[in-house]
This record gives sequence, C-alpha cells and structure tokens, in this order.
Amino acid sequence: MRFGLSFPQTQIGNDPVVIRDFVRTAEDLGFDRLTMVDHILGAKDARDAPWAVHYTIEYGFHEPMTLFAWIAGFTSRLRLVTANVVLPQRQAELVAKQAAEVDILSGGRLTLGVGVGWSASEFAALGMDFTNRGRRIEEQVALMRRLWCEELVDFEGEWHGMSEMGMNPLPIQRPIPIWFGAMVDPAIRRAARIGDGWLMSPRQDPDDKIARQIEMFHDTARQAGRDPAALGIDATVFAQDRGPDEWLAEAETWLGLGATSVTFRTSESGFTEVAQHLDAMRRLAEANES
Repeated sequence: MRFGLSFPQTQIGNDPVVIRDFVRTAEDLGFDRLTMVDHILGAKDARDAPWAVHYTIEYGFHEPMTLFAWIAGFTSRLRLVTANVVLPQRQAELVAKQAAEVDILSGGRLTLGVGVGWSASEFAALGMDFTNRGRRIEEQVALMRRLWCEELVDFEGEWHGMSEMGMNPLPIQRPIPIWFGAMVDPAIRRAARIGDGWLMSPRQDPDDKIARQIEMFHDTARQAGRDPAALGIDATVFAQDRGPDEWLAEAETWLGLGATSVTFRTSESGFTEVAQHLDAMRRLAEANES
C-alpha cells in the first residue's frame, strides 16, 4: 500500500534543517505524497468552527507554495499536495502563477488541493467575501486551468476578466491536477463535477455517513458525464495512541469503502517532539513492507 504523509505544520517548528530532514526521511521511507494544510492568519482565540482550537495564533503554519518550492529542490519523487489552499481567499491568477512555478521546480510533481475554507474572520481580514466563496472557486478553477494550458487567454466571468493575457512559463502538467477538500454534500458534488479528486476531511471516520457520501460522489461524477474511476479519493489515518496494525487495518477499511489513497497524519496525535513523528513514520513504513 502506498501512503501519503501529512506535514505536521503546527508542530514541526521553524528550523529549516529539521524540516529538510523530516521531508527527506519521508521520501527515503517510501511515502508517496506529502500533503500540507494552509492558513494565512490565526486569531487570538478559537472561532468560526469547533476544530478552530488547532488554528489559533499559537500554532505555526508555513506557507505551502513557498515551502514546496524549496522542498522541490531536495526531493525527487515525493508528490507535493496542498491540502488545502483556501483558494477564494487568494487571487486566482497569482495562485495559478505560483502553482506553475512549483510544478516546474518539482519536475511536474504538484497536485493543487483547494477548498472554500471555513474561517469567516480570516476571509474578512484578507478583504475577501466569505459568502460567495463556493461559486467563486468554480470560476477560479476554470480560469486557472486555461492559464496553465493556453498561451493567451480571453476570459470574462463574474469576478475575473482578461483579454489576450497569459503566463510564461507554463507548468509541466497542463493542467495541474486540482483536488477539492470537501466535507459537506454541496462541496463533495463540486469535487465530483469539476475536480480531479476529493480530499476527504481528515476528521471523518470510515462509517455509514462517509460511505453514502462516496456513493454520492460517484453518482454525481456519472451524472456530469465523467468516469468515477478516473477520479481520486484520499482518506486520512491518524497515528494517535495506536500502532501499525491499527493503522493498516483502518487504511484497508478506507480502501474497501472506495478511497483510492490514504494519508498518514501524525499531527493532533499527542506528540510533543519531532522525533515522535519520525518514529511513527518509520513504524508504519516497516509494517507496510512486511
């Protein structure tokens, strides 16, 4: 089984040597993908969502595009996955340019995971409209795909417009794969209609609710004239207070439900030192090989 690995944003710290060694270890152990969550700003207190306790100013978040551009220079195989860039907080044209650059520097290893976000206060601080983010992200994705594939673009949408403009250089992947982070039904249907894959909520259990949503994802793709088998679905297994047998068993459960890939997440598992994250990674890799 090929596992992805979630970069422990809030616990890795700011030492470039520590970050480099962590990522190199992940690649050496055979992890397939490195995923990275995203937040630009943190608030003093938890707000806007129950899980916001993990996203206050006390927790550090490295900027994914910048960090991936650096990581691209000392890795050769790891796929780099944003999971997820909160796209409606940003200018689509700038994200398209940044993504193209990371794709070039990595030799075509970027997957752009995007989502609509949940923090209204973060949107407000960035001067972006929280209320139309669902509709706006669809227009953003359409524009970015054209910018990645066409030398000159004419585009007239509700929020974006340009005439005979384009980017140079273009990415290696044309277009770069776009996966959607999605938790609720409308967002899951959006992923099925226009995405290349669905990054399921890491806090979702492999239960009857998610089985229904996976079926809905496949049905929506078929209704949109797409082949569900061509679309990816990524699930998450937390390390927590468990061991390799439990990790592998849960991963098998996810694959049985319809996931096409599984990401191992060592953050939010009670670890207080980077060495504990590395130990969990090694234990999973060894068990997965046996």
